[in-house]
Amino acid sequence: MVASLDTTFLDHSYENPFMNASGVHCMSTKELDELSNSKASTFITKSSTSVKRAGNPEPRYRSVPLGSINSMGLPNEGFEYYLEYATKYQKKNSKANPIFFSVAGMSVSENLKMLRALQDSDFHGIVELNLSCPNVPGKPQVAYDFELIKEILTQVFEFFTKPLGVKLPPYFDFAHFDAVAKILNQYPLAYVNCINSIGNGLYIDAQNESVVIKPKNGFGGLGGEYVKPTALANVRAFYTRLNPSIKVIGTGGIKTGQDAFEHLLCGATMLQVGTELCEEGVTVFTRLENELKEIMDRKGYTSIEQFRGKLKSL
Repeated sequence: MVASLDTTFLDHSYENPFMNASGVHCMSTKELDELSNSKASTFITKSSTSVKRAGNPEPRYRSVPLGSINSMGLPNEGFEYYLEYATKYQKKNSKANPIFFSVAGMSVSENLKMLRALQDSDFHGIVELNLSCPNVPGKPQVAYDFELIKEILTQVFEFFTKPLGVKLPPYFDFAHFDAVAKILNQYPLAYVNCINSIGNGLYIDAQNESVVIKPKNGFGGLGGEYVKPTALANVRAFYTRLNPSIKVIGTGGIKTGQDAFEHLLCGATMLQVGTELCEEGVTVFTRLENELKEIMDRKGYTSIEQFRGKLKSL
């Protein structure tokens, strides 16, 4: 039998587990339309703030040998722009699976304001609260402040009833995996997304003896092959620690079908593609789907559930 990539996520059936990572190929309605017409099974909007942001000065993204470095600074068209698109998309594609809507306010109050607006809106998709943007000068990553995570989620779930997930930064210590999972298990989260870029890396152009991006004196988030081992570790750590009702989206270093297979083996249900989507465009989803099917066929798997989460220990 031919391998099937059918994926069930929050009681909806998707043709495959692939989608974009927020921040990549989702700034404009044109890019969002291109995603909707690609082989990605669904897509997520650009992380929005209440009002339009220009982001950090350019150059702010650079492709480097093993991935990318960026310090984008949350450029986006503003919350209302994406909400209008999402609600129109739903009406036009009433039988399509839910899309994802990302919010990343610059303060707790801004996030709560946008989430209240989403709660009161006609949007009936899935919401992703970005707690992990590492590239806004002067703003620390919320998800490294465990008490603040609790404060935000407590306030959110006093009123928010739609499916909600959180995008997390990478964690590097077992004590942190344990502590964060203990907090997240107290709330009716739909999923966690592991991981955002590894914050504040530095890439050097030795020929010019210079950094390669302008913001923050060259410091920026790392993506691509650089981050895959860390992403896999976070997917596995949270898959084995969270309540089974909280799913895991795997993000980080998915360049090939093999990378996708490894994320799924660690326990991810859906997969977000960032750096490689930026490099290759939306055709990346067709290639990834074919490569993953080839691996499954070779191994004799006819469905993802036959191996998802079943990583072996020595």
